Amino acid sequence: MVEKIAVRRKSTVAASWLLRVLVGLAFLAAGGAKLMAAPAMDAMFAAIGVGQWLRILTGLLEVTGAIGLFVPGVTVYAALLLMAVMVGAIIAHLAILGGSPIPAAVLLLLSGGIVWVTREGTDASRH
Repeated sequence: MVEKIAVRRKSTVAASWLLRVLVGLAFLAAGGAKLMAAPAMDAMFAAIGVGQWLRILTGLLEVTGAIGLFVPGVTVYAALLLMAVMVGAIIAHLAILGGSPIPAAVLLLLSGGIVWVTREGTDASRH
């Protein structure tokens, strides 16, 4: 019984770190592109029509959330922040931009997976 719990905990820790790394790198790349005003990001936020301040804010939220995924005790909150940003991205794609909201939906689900595996005190950063 104890061995079964230890194996489950190890697999939860591994899943948590795998998701953190994948999602963290994706959001660091996406947020960095927004903050560096990559032409595609600049054009996308121009199409939204509320100004480039939203690009900068979104980039800051994505980079902050990505870093927060690796900070003990903040992981779940960072993932929830990133989920909120992705809900906004999905809405923007469906209502304004067109194109596929699937990448944002995938990141939303992966961020939700981080919340799921770190629930109930199984936060990998504490072990």
